[in-house]
Amino acid sequence: MAKAKRRATSRSKRKKKESRPWWKRFFAFIASPVIRRLILIVVIVSLLYLWGEVIWEGMLTLFGCGLAIIAIALGVVIWVIWRGHFSASVKRWNWFVGGIISALAIWGLLSFFIPGKGILSQASLGGSFGQSIIGVPDIIGGLRVAGLAFLGIVFIIPHKVWHALRVVVASVARQIHKISQPRPKAVIRQATPAEVAPSKASSSTVEVETQPEMSLPSPIIAPEVWQSQRQPILTPSGWQLPPIDILDKPSEVKLDKDDIEQRAQLIEDALASYGVEAKVVQINTGPAVTQFGVEPGWDRKYKEIREKGQSRMEEVSKTRVRVDRISALASDLALALAAPSIRIEAPVPGKQVVGIEVPNTVFGSVALRAAVETATFQKAKARSKLAVALGKGAGGEAAAADLAKMPHLLIAGATGSGKTICLDSIICCLLLHNSPDDIRFILIDPKRVELVSFGGMPHLAAPVIVDTDKAIKALRWLNQEMDNRYRKFAQAGARNIEGYNKDRSPGEVLPYLVLVIDELADLMMAAFDEVEHALCRLAQLARATGIHLIVATQRPSVDVVTGLIKANFPTRISFAVTSQVDSRTILDAAGAEKLLGRGDMLYMSSEASKPKRLQGSFVSDAEIQRLVYFWGNQRQTEVSPINFDEIAAVALSQRIAPPPDPLLEEAKHLLQEHKHISTSFLQRRLRIGYPRAARLMEALEQEDLPEIKT
Repeated sequence: MAKAKRRATSRSKRKKKESRPWWKRFFAFIASPVIRRLILIVVIVSLLYLWGEVIWEGMLTLFGCGLAIIAIALGVVIWVIWRGHFSASVKRWNWFVGGIISALAIWGLLSFFIPGKGILSQASLGGSFGQSIIGVPDIIGGLRVAGLAFLGIVFIIPHKVWHALRVVVASVARQIHKISQPRPKAVIRQATPAEVAPSKASSSTVEVETQPEMSLPSPIIAPEVWQSQRQPILTPSGWQLPPIDILDKPSEVKLDKDDIEQRAQLIEDALASYGVEAKVVQINTGPAVTQFGVEPGWDRKYKEIREKGQSRMEEVSKTRVRVDRISALASDLALALAAPSIRIEAPVPGKQVVGIEVPNTVFGSVALRAAVETATFQKAKARSKLAVALGKGAGGEAAAADLAKMPHLLIAGATGSGKTICLDSIICCLLLHNSPDDIRFILIDPKRVELVSFGGMPHLAAPVIVDTDKAIKALRWLNQEMDNRYRKFAQAGARNIEGYNKDRSPGEVLPYLVLVIDELADLMMAAFDEVEHALCRLAQLARATGIHLIVATQRPSVDVVTGLIKANFPTRISFAVTSQVDSRTILDAAGAEKLLGRGDMLYMSSEASKPKRLQGSFVSDAEIQRLVYFWGNQRQTEVSPINFDEIAAVALSQRIAPPPDPLLEEAKHLLQEHKHISTSFLQRRLRIGYPRAARLMEALEQEDLPEIKT
């Protein structure tokens, strides 16, 4: 069957050749290796035969030592024609052009030297042709030679020359800017313990000279420096928003394009070796992974047809390669690519390709400033005050979300996978564009070391909570605050917080409240029923009142992330987890166990049916300290923190007793009739369950009735 297929292929090739025009067949005959090399030998022999003493002396006077350059050029041409490397010559045409220009520069350089004897004494080492290149052997001629040499280098290595020119121009512009601008004196001081954190040293003031456009140093800089560097952005209530320069400038990680193309070819070859026809049609390079868009090919069926003693293969049918066949080869592709793990997204939403996500050889991070400066986040910020820059996708596209639309966020992942960095970046992103009049935070940190760095900002409704009992009281207070806000909305005739704040002065505006819990498992172990009830009630009702929850845990098991909590947190983020069971618990799908860690995450939004892979935004401790100090240094009015102990005590005193059970009177009649009763007796006679019967027995005991047998 294979022989018949080859015979049919060769027969079709002969038919195609015979159908071409005569002039194409003639040039194809001339370009064949045997004829091409024979013509080349005839030309070389003819040139050697015509080479004589008169011609030699004339050419030596005309070209000088440039004859050696001509000989090298002829050798290159002979080698290209002999080996037939015409496609490579066309592909590297800039090398040939640059080589010719460089040879002319060398030829002109030879014309500056004139020997004392011989034929070349009449002209120069470059001959008459070399003298015509430089004109007059003076400074002008030297500039011509230098220009030709530079132009040749530009053609040979254009990318490196362009990069060097950009570096030189940038450095010159920087020096000119430094000279033109005066050097102001800036005051650099450390934060006081009351302003930033309890562990900070006492404040001190030192005067140093700084440059206006220098990158932000690691020490904390006083707000006066920011006011002198950029035009301040003031809110209606008088708060100054921090500039974007308070965050570090991002550093880009460059990937090798040849290595990426080689990986694409390896994917095609590996799939073909398993009988799957596919082609890589697009490559999306991200900071941590590269997504290869693979278009499935066809499964073809052939039939052998015999005609007049000859057989040929004819295609009978073809069907698309099933996506499941590509997904089943994930482990084999990881082996072929020498990758720790790969993730296959089949298919990519909105595209007719299968996405194969392969980890990069060089792992890059996404700085928070790079994510904030993208057009995607700027559009989201223009629509909502609670816009959050999550990071960048597997294809390098920016990802932003609106906390008001989530409306609550559940984050899970193993230790060291990037949960706390994600919480820090979300808080810092909200601090960049909102004043304390716009948003307030309640931070619960049972681990005592993660969120305490935000202790000095005026956005806190209460100091950072590290005690479990106080955290439960904070949840009770949030439920009361939600009910109070609903009563205010009813009196004002507003549906939500946007409608209530629409026409109010800055002092009467209700701020958004964001509750951040760094470790949910610790609270669930302390008071499972109360924490679950409080979180679910807030998640169900608090959206319209401007209260939003961000909950994180490192143990996404069913006793921590219960079904009731999952149902009320439709937006979830999963970092790397240890098992597929944890991935299904948080995302209801597998895949999180194959993540790389260090900010690699799967983002499940409430509007999408599949999770999206992102590289989370990264914010350093120094950036957090500078941002917190910037806000803490412009305190306008002292706001008394909320005392959760007093509020919880009032709530317990005002708690309404439950109504009595309707069967209590009948239970009293049974007690008077039988003198001695028990819980099981009440179950049988009243036909009720054990819990209700036990409650009736407790009620009878509290009323000091005659002796009751328990």
